[in-house]
Amino acid sequence: MTFSVSGSSKIKICGIMDDATLQGMSGLPVEYIGFMFAKSRRQLTPERAAELLAVVKQIPMASGNPPLAVGIFVNPTLEQLAETLSVVSLDVVQLHGDETPEFCRQVGERFKVDVWRALPILEDTANQPDRGTQRLDAYKGAVSTILLDTAGGGTGKTFRWDVIPSYQEAAIRNGLELFIAGGLNPGNVNELITTYHPVGVDISSGVETDGVKDSHKITAFVERVKYS
Repeated sequence: MTFSVSGSSKIKICGIMDDATLQGMSGLPVEYIGFMFAKSRRQLTPERAAELLAVVKQIPMASGNPPLAVGIFVNPTLEQLAETLSVVSLDVVQLHGDETPEFCRQVGERFKVDVWRALPILEDTANQPDRGTQRLDAYKGAVSTILLDTAGGGTGKTFRWDVIPSYQEAAIRNGLELFIAGGLNPGNVNELITTYHPVGVDISSGVETDGVKDSHKITAFVERVKYS
């Protein structure tokens, strides 16, 4: 199978936990994989993440390069990040808690990693998109990427996609890339891609069967994104 990836949205498969999932991604145009370090049923130790990262570097991918490694954290301290990064070489630190722009800036400067900030789409900001998009202004220069997610995270539910254009405008204004997460799956991602053309998409539970990553669903998801 070959993919035409020029101009396509980037893909991040989050919550990687085992070698089999990585082996099943062989040949797919997946740009990022995510390791969960926050409390979750998918939580990994830094040591286990390092083992998986060694595996993925041996797997042939569509681009010829292994996907970049993203570590997901919720309200970590700089010391906790230092300890994790001393064990596993992450390309991206993704922050999902109450981290301030200044903390995000410190992370990037201290550890020389790309920093992403996840922001939930709350109901009140969904009804007032201008109010919601103002949050992006504060992160200009502090992070490279904003990831919009359904409030609560890991709910398997989408947020109101009609707010995306307002956030896209704010992201462009602030020099940020915008990824979309929250309730995505092989059945609905084509609509998202063809309607809003996001820079990237992030998925975890939407490519699982009974709580385990499903290689067939991952392949189907990638096809929907890259062929849209």
